[in-house]
Order: sequence, then C-alpha cells, then structure tokens
Amino acid sequence: MSNLRFNAVESAISRNKRPVVTATGEKASSYFGKNVFTVKKMKDYLPKNVYARLTSVIDAGEAIDFDLAEHISQAMKSWAISNGVSHYTHWFQPLTGTTAEKHDAFFEPGSDGVAIEKFTADALVQQEPDASSFPNGGIRNTFEARGYTGWDPSSPAFIYETGGGKTLCIPTVFLSYTGEALDYKAPLLKTLNALDKAAVDVAQYFDKSVEKVFASLGIEQEYFLVDLALFNARPDLQLTGRTLFGHMSAKGQQLEDHYFGAIPERVLAFMVDLEQEALKLGIPLKTRHNEVAPSQFECAPMYEEINLAIDHNQLLLNLMDQVAIRHDFKVLSHEKPYADINGSGKHNNWSLITNTGINLLAPGKTPKNNLMFLTFFVNVIRAVYEHADLLRASIATASNDHRLGANEAPPAIISIFLGSQLNAVLDEVETARVAKKVKSESQLWHGIPKIPTLQLDNTDRNRTSPFAFTGNKFEFRAVGSSANSASPMTVLNAIVAEQLIQFKIEVDKQIKKGTKKDLALLNVVRKYIKDSKAIRFEGNGYSKEWEDEAAKRGLSNIKTTPRALDVYVTEKTEKLFESLGVLNKREGEARHEILLENYFKKIQIEARVIGEIVNSMIVPVAITYQNELIENVKGLKELGLKAASFKSQSDLLERIGEHINVIIEEAEAMRQERKKANVLENVRDKAIAYDESVKPYFDKIRYHINKLEQIVDDRKWPLPKLRELLFVK
Repeated sequence: MSNLRFNAVESAISRNKRPVVTATGEKASSYFGKNVFTVKKMKDYLPKNVYARLTSVIDAGEAIDFDLAEHISQAMKSWAISNGVSHYTHWFQPLTGTTAEKHDAFFEPGSDGVAIEKFTADALVQQEPDASSFPNGGIRNTFEARGYTGWDPSSPAFIYETGGGKTLCIPTVFLSYTGEALDYKAPLLKTLNALDKAAVDVAQYFDKSVEKVFASLGIEQEYFLVDLALFNARPDLQLTGRTLFGHMSAKGQQLEDHYFGAIPERVLAFMVDLEQEALKLGIPLKTRHNEVAPSQFECAPMYEEINLAIDHNQLLLNLMDQVAIRHDFKVLSHEKPYADINGSGKHNNWSLITNTGINLLAPGKTPKNNLMFLTFFVNVIRAVYEHADLLRASIATASNDHRLGANEAPPAIISIFLGSQLNAVLDEVETARVAKKVKSESQLWHGIPKIPTLQLDNTDRNRTSPFAFTGNKFEFRAVGSSANSASPMTVLNAIVAEQLIQFKIEVDKQIKKGTKKDLALLNVVRKYIKDSKAIRFEGNGYSKEWEDEAAKRGLSNIKTTPRALDVYVTEKTEKLFESLGVLNKREGEARHEILLENYFKKIQIEARVIGEIVNSMIVPVAITYQNELIENVKGLKELGLKAASFKSQSDLLERIGEHINVIIEEAEAMRQERKKANVLENVRDKAIAYDESVKPYFDKIRYHINKLEQIVDDRKWPLPKLRELLFVK
C-alpha cells in the first residue's frame, strides 16, 4: 500500500475507536432559533411604538421605510454585540451556486481617538461588493466592479459562528449597478409575488377571505460522508467532488442493508452536532436516516415558507461542511460521487398555503373545496405540461447529468405521477356529464365527483417520477443534491403563476357570457385535464418502453445539460419571465451563458484531473508493478523453467501493457479534443464540444484504470479504493 493511502486508511481506522460526542441533554425547544434575530426578539430591543409599526408593516406586506430600518439596525447591532458578534456581512447567493459574504467590523475609530461600535440603516439596507468577479453572463465588464446587495427583510438575520469568531449574517439580494439580478434570490422573490397575486385571484372564486397565498417548501437533503483523511488522499474527490476512477467494491448496496439501518455511532455523533447547530440557526431539522447507498444519509426539515426554506438549505450545506470537519468527515454533496451506486438528490416538496390556513393542494370535505382543490391541482399539472422543458433545464447541471435516469433517480423525461385514486378522479371529471345549470353553489351536482379526504402519501410512491403528487403537495424529485433550490422553485412558481393568470382569464370570459361561476370553473378544469393528459404517467420511468411512449406523447427526453439549457433563450421562456417581471431578456440570456460556462468548466476540470492522475500516479505505479513481474519472469527463465510454468505471469504482463497503452493513448486523444474545444469562442459550442467530444473519453479511461486496480499489487495502488471510502464508519 502506498504511504499516502496507507496513512489515510490507518487514520480512518483509528478514528473509529475514539469516543464520540453525545447530545447535550437540553431540550431542542430551549435553543431553537437562539442565533436568529426574529421579530419576537426585536420586541426586546425596539421601542413599543416602533415595534407596533414593524408588525403592522409585516402584516400588510409593505416595504420597510428608512426610518424604521434605522431603528431595526440599532436593535440588530445591540442584539448581535450582546451575543459576542464583532462583524456583520450581507449574505447572498450569487450565480456560482454557493453563498457569498464580505465581512465588515462594527468597530470604527472616532476622530478623538476613541473607538465605537457602529451599524446604521445604510449598512443594513445596502452594501457594494465587487460585481465583476462573480458570474454575470456579460452583464458587467471586468472593469465595471460595482454591484449592490440589498436587504431581504423576509428572511431573518442570524449569527454564524466559525473559527472562534461570530458574524451577523443579513440575507440579501445581489444586483448589478444597472439593476439586473446577479443572484438566485431576486428572481425567486419576484415569482413569489407573482404567484401570490395570481393564486389569490383564483382562490377568491371560492373564498373571499383569502388575501394571501404563499408557497411552502420542505427540502429533503441527501449526502455522503467520507473520512477526511481518505478524502484528502483522493485528488479527484478534492477537485471535482466525485471519484473519476475506482472499481466498485465487491459489496455495494446490493444487499439493501444500509437503507434505514442503524446509524453508525461516529456518524450519529456528527448528526447530533449538526442538528444542534442547525436548530440554533432556526433550521427546523426533523428527520435523519441512512439512505440506500453505503455511507449515504439524509436529513430533512419541517416545511417553511419557500424563501426561508431555500435560505436555510443553503445555510445547512455550509453548516454540514463545517460540522463534518470537527468529526474528521467530509460531506460529499455531489450528485454522483461514486459510480455504480445510488447518487444523491434534494427532493423539493412544494405546496400552496392561504392566509386562512388552507392548503390549496389538499382536498376538502365539501364539494366546493373539492372544486377548489381540483382547480389548483389541475393548473399545476397543466403548467408543468406547458413548460416541461424549462423545468428540466432548471435542474440541469454537469453533476446531475450523472444521476438523472441512472436507475436511482427520475429520468430526464419530465412526467407527473398522481396515483391511481387521483388519476381516476381526473378521468371522471373529464368524462362525466355536467349539468348545464347549477341551482345553488352549495349543491353537489354530477359534474364534481366527491373526493375522499386524502391522507399523506395515499398511494404507493413512484421513485422513478420526477414530479409526483404525495397527498397534499408535489414532490420535485429530480433536483440535484448540490443544487440551489431557488432555480427550480423560481421556474415552478413562475409557470404556475402564469397558468393561474390564464385560467382566470378563461373562466371570466365564460362568466361574462352568462355561464354560472362553478360551471365555468369546471369547464376550464375539464379542458385542462384533457389538454395535459400526456404528462401523466404512473409506470416505470426507467424503462425503455417509457422512452418510446414518451416520444409518442410528444414529451422531450433531453439527457445532457448543454442541450437542456437552450430553452432559457426561447421566445416562450422569455415571454414567460418578462410578463411576470421576473427576468428580462438580457438577464435570461446572461443566465443561459453562465450555466453553459459553468458546465464546460466543470468538465474541463475533470478532464485535467484525469490527465494529471493518469500521468503522475496510475501509469507510473502500473509500470513499477510491471517491472517487478518482468524481473520475476526473467528469474524463472534463468532457472531454466519451461515457459508454460510462468505463462500466467507473462499473460499478466501483456494485459498490464495493453491497459497502460490504451490509457495513455486515450488520455492524449482527450487532451487533443480539449485543445480543440478551448479555442471555440461561442460558449454553447464549447459546452457541447466538452460534452460530446471530451467527456466520452472519461468512461473509456476509467474502464482500463479500474482493470489495472484489480491487477496491480494492492500495496502499491496510490488511491484509496471504493471499499475503503464507502465503509469507514
């Protein structure tokens, strides 16, 4: 075993014998939200009249004026300093896919030489980070550095502790100097406003007391853990997030013994620590368990308002990395860190809730509520049908391409699973005879079938469905584990908002012609059921038969990111975003370019890492072992033994030589394709070249390296093997 690998494995084994950290014994409710500046905490730091003004503004959904912001900034500073905070930052989500922050101290020296702690409304509301160094898709020139972060009052400030220091983090949007969105949050907030208005307008057909509708979200987060020392001995894991080589362990997930199994003690210690830190930050983690693949796990929070849920998920990813280091683990959030076993997703459970407490995607007990449920339920289905390609693009990344359709995740074909019960309901609504007149709105008539109250997960789950209804919510299962959920949720909110607007136009048109309201509603619902029938699928999404059937239905099957992203710059998408005020044409084109650039750069990095490891680690070790075999064969010949007696060694030499030759040749051919791709100026052409001309070499090279791994002396192999990475407890 090579020194680096040997030391890493020994370190991992020794850590398994250490005592583990246990829970503090405190009730979680006693420290939940401890490090969050909630509205309730503001009450202790604001004058009574100012606090009353603040709650009034929040209840009315109005903007916070500068005078009120000044009071809040002073309260926020007092609270933060009382908790040992020295710096503050605007915490934002640029188009890098991660979070960003620039720290400033409260400390400021005065002209008299006396220092003070200072934090004003100006500092709270707006800061000016360098916009040119973040992805901007050509919106900003490199010499134009100005960009602005703007406070998002709907997501509370929080204290983040790391490295012994405490920082006040203020969630913000990030905009260019000329006003374009350079982040994930700003478009998301715009779609939430659009969805709220459109949903309220439709909900008031049924209940005039509905004044607000918000989208709720619960994000299930899957991830892998690997021992930190083993991670550090794998350059591919360090630089790309996944193992580019490695023969599958003899034992993988085939026994299905890891799923929901007993959580290893060291892993549980990490989980307990993570949950305690998360709860302090107001992240309502509820669930933890082993996932399907070895060393794969999941955590899941309670449902929250969608903007806060996404902020919390991004914060959770940061927190997981930090806490894992304390336990000598590394979190792998890549969608497919290991070939041949399940990858990881981030299941987004989405629903619509009114200010009156009604879940619009939960059937009620009365005919009127049944019709309200059907209205929103069918509009979501129709929205997904109309914009399936855009929803596919919203989860398209280089890492998620490895997972989609790989027999553990939904396929690239967007379809909707409803379950037999609701499918039957929609079929009945579509075909039932409808009375031409309704005697009263409270009367149950033949056009509206009675729907029984549905329990959560009332039908068997369909793991192969990318978009499934699960009782009172839709679960978007195709989102990747490393993704910022703001991207798919921005799209989902937008397409549903657009669909509800169109629905109201069509219903009102019928009402103006004299059709009774309930009948007009049902007429349009029935039309939408029929129009969107092709998107509904209950079977095995992994099967070849479904691919053929989906093609007959006219559903797209876009398997790679560069092709999937094209929908962002179609006239249909541009019209959607512009009509809702979410993104203008320039912003949409910029995002398309940023995503393509991100794609080819990730493939480019992987190609470079493959070349480096091949040339400096794999080939030299294989040649060294080959030389030892040569000496062995030479020695046997010198002893005068017959060639037949060492035929196996000779054959082994030949096989090693063949693998080495193919690896070197393929690596060089890949390098030449990289050179061709690198000179392409058009970012889409470059992304497609990396996808279709460079990436195919990865599996060819991997195959022959994996064969060498099974031949070369285990003591000499330089990289920790999958059996070591997957089963360290």
